Amino acid sequence: MIWIDSHNHLHFPRLGEATALLASLRDAGVARCVVNATAEAEWAAVAALAVVDPERIVPAFGIHPWHAPEVSGLWQERLAGWLERFPQAGVGECGLDRSAAAPEEELQWPVFLAQLRLAREWQRTLTIHCVKAWGLLFEALAVEAPPPRFVLHGFSGSVETARRLLPLGAYFSFCGEFLQPRRAAVLETFRQLPPERILLETDAPDMLPPPAWVSHPLAHCCNHPANLPAIGSGLAAALGMPVAALAKLTTNNARECFGG
Repeated sequence: MIWIDSHNHLHFPRLGEATALLASLRDAGVARCVVNATAEAEWAAVAALAVVDPERIVPAFGIHPWHAPEVSGLWQERLAGWLERFPQAGVGECGLDRSAAAPEEELQWPVFLAQLRLAREWQRTLTIHCVKAWGLLFEALAVEAPPPRFVLHGFSGSVETARRLLPLGAYFSFCGEFLQPRRAAVLETFRQLPPERILLETDAPDMLPPPAWVSHPLAHCCNHPANLPAIGSGLAAALGMPVAALAKLTTNNARECFGG
């Protein structure tokens, strides 16, 4: 079976040395993964991974809402430069966050709008982080239209929210933490989504699944990206699908969403 991880942070030092990670992904059948930067300072590291393993790594360059206050004066020009250098690259991880620890909306808003615009202008897939900010997200999408395809990473919104996003080109990514019993409502949402818009992700090193779905344990409760097939088997069981069918579905969807 072939799998595609639609969202991780393979460049984060918490995951350890990249060569070993890439070998584990190959052995686990993870043919491709979208590696998302969260800050300007990470863009070069993500690019380096894409150079080392261009068949397996799809880079995504973006500013996470938590890092919006840190942007430099030339960040948009720098981001456009990375998109020009890597024609397969996406824009992300970016978005809006109204959690207690997040920076002020006034700082997040212009940074997200600029990334929406850049993704649309460059016709690149956009990866969106949205926490407690669905109304604000719809406001942003009304101001700056999204590109033809975009991903709601770790989607935990309602079915009603998903139905509003679908006509705009949204895909919805499922992560391992949603296999926790307390996240049963998320599984019910995914049962009602159009199958052709469902993606699978690890969000490694974060969003660790329950122990039953951890095939590659790491220290300090880190989520290994090679846990993806185990997470997929958990989602397949919840959806009442054979694992091979879920792998084929999400792999085809990821190729449609990200290209290739």
